[in-house]
Amino acid sequence: MNGEQQTDVDMGGSVTVPNIVFITSHDLGRHLGCYGRATVVSPHLDRLAAEGVRFANSFCTAPQCSPSRAALHTGRHAHSVRMLGLAHSPFDWHLQPATVHLAARLRRLGYHTALVGGQHVTHDQSVPELGFDHWTAEEKAAPELAPQVRSYLSALAGKQPFYLEIGFTEVHRPYDWGGASLEESLGAAVPPYIPNHPDSVAEFAALQGAIRQLDDGVGILLAALAENGLDDNTLLLFASDHGLPMPRAKCTLYDPGLETTLLLRWPAAGVAGGRVFEHLVSHVDVVPTLLEGLGQPAPAGDFHGRSFWPLLQDEPYQPNQYLFAEKTFHTAYEPMRAVRTAGYKLILNFESGSSFDVPDDVRTGLIYPLMVGQAVGHRPHMELYDLERDPRERMNLAGRPETAGEERSLRRRLRRWMEETEDPLLTGPPPSPFYRATMASLLES
Repeated sequence: MNGEQQTDVDMGGSVTVPNIVFITSHDLGRHLGCYGRATVVSPHLDRLAAEGVRFANSFCTAPQCSPSRAALHTGRHAHSVRMLGLAHSPFDWHLQPATVHLAARLRRLGYHTALVGGQHVTHDQSVPELGFDHWTAEEKAAPELAPQVRSYLSALAGKQPFYLEIGFTEVHRPYDWGGASLEESLGAAVPPYIPNHPDSVAEFAALQGAIRQLDDGVGILLAALAENGLDDNTLLLFASDHGLPMPRAKCTLYDPGLETTLLLRWPAAGVAGGRVFEHLVSHVDVVPTLLEGLGQPAPAGDFHGRSFWPLLQDEPYQPNQYLFAEKTFHTAYEPMRAVRTAGYKLILNFESGSSFDVPDDVRTGLIYPLMVGQAVGHRPHMELYDLERDPRERMNLAGRPETAGEERSLRRRLRRWMEETEDPLLTGPPPSPFYRATMASLLES
């Protein structure tokens, strides 16, 4: 691709076709200074929020890496593209062949596409199938990976328009990965769903060190965009895949597991000024938003999300009334589905289990022993929470007469969503790749 190559993108008006840089991070939730976490040192991401726009109520559709990223980059819920668990071994879930990744959509529009770092929706050898022209799937600390990104940007500046996806590993455990050190210069605040204990403070100081390391990498990227004259007409997005890697957060459908950072900046199109939007938005809304921003109408039925591009342009916008979330497999078969409004959340649990799941990486931390007693017990079939009166989701209102109407309405809405998206849970437990591999071995004997 060269500087003269034409694109099928029709922006209209005076705005030229933008480059797109999409940054993702692991396990960050919204734990940044720009989201009010006063002890977190994140000056570069805070600057991005101040120069662009920030979504205060952005949520993922799955509280785990591969399913959440599948939804983020396809605009479809994970079960509909058969990403029911983690993509890496020994789980080996794969996007179904007909799935169209954002990179493939943009390449069809004439974009040069590249990936630096992780993507976590397929095996590394299958990355070209996602639609990338070039890729470097290296897991390095963000400040070490960012110079590689700088080199890509210098090369891509002559191949516009380009789509560059950057997958930083931070802040996945272990927090000292890549040489990250404790960050406690401003203290270390512990959120209310975590016990206030010295071990909790110590673990959050380690988490804050990983966040600072991530932020340093973002700072190098922001400088590289400016150095190459690309910052004004580059649509820059930063998104976390799901909530913090803490008990009662990651791998749960409670808000700490689903809340995500979402920052956008595109000065040439007016996506700027430090505006903050309180509307409910979902990961599945991101791809249709990008396409509408490029002047590309979303094909009917392609996406489960809705574009919030009108919101960014100060045009009439109908906010989401309902957001949906799911988990099917993680370390085990853990099927659950949820629907959330501004005021209530309903969670349906399709199998018995402990009060809440705690993934293996979270069990290695200092906080898990402090909360293991909370995880003991059996989860109910149904959970209903009043998010205004009970934001920590502790008082289960399912089955109570005073909330029967709300429960019935949300239950119907959740069932309709499962039917509309052809959720495999409606016909019974879906077999996992691990099960299929074991059965294949059995049948060979």
